[in-house]
Amino acid sequence: MAATKARTKNATGLEWLRGRMDKLGYRSLEEVATQIGINRGNLYRYFSLETRPSVALLPDLCSALKASPAEVLKALEILGPNDRL
Repeated sequence: MAATKARTKNATGLEWLRGRMDKLGYRSLEEVATQIGINRGNLYRYFSLETRPSVALLPDLCSALKASPAEVLKALEILGPNDRL
């Protein structure tokens, strides 16, 4: 269990997003995207690390995913695992 917890903590990209979705009870990317107010395809591209979201989107991402800005930026690999805001 400790290894699973550590792996989830250090997860990034879609792995991190899927973990948050499971924890928060989201059933689909569409549901998360609607909560954020963006297109599902854009959400996928952000967390598959194909493109980066605008900084203006950060508060909405944090709110919908119930995560701190640092957590979201680390999941998007904008901040490194040991970086802080």
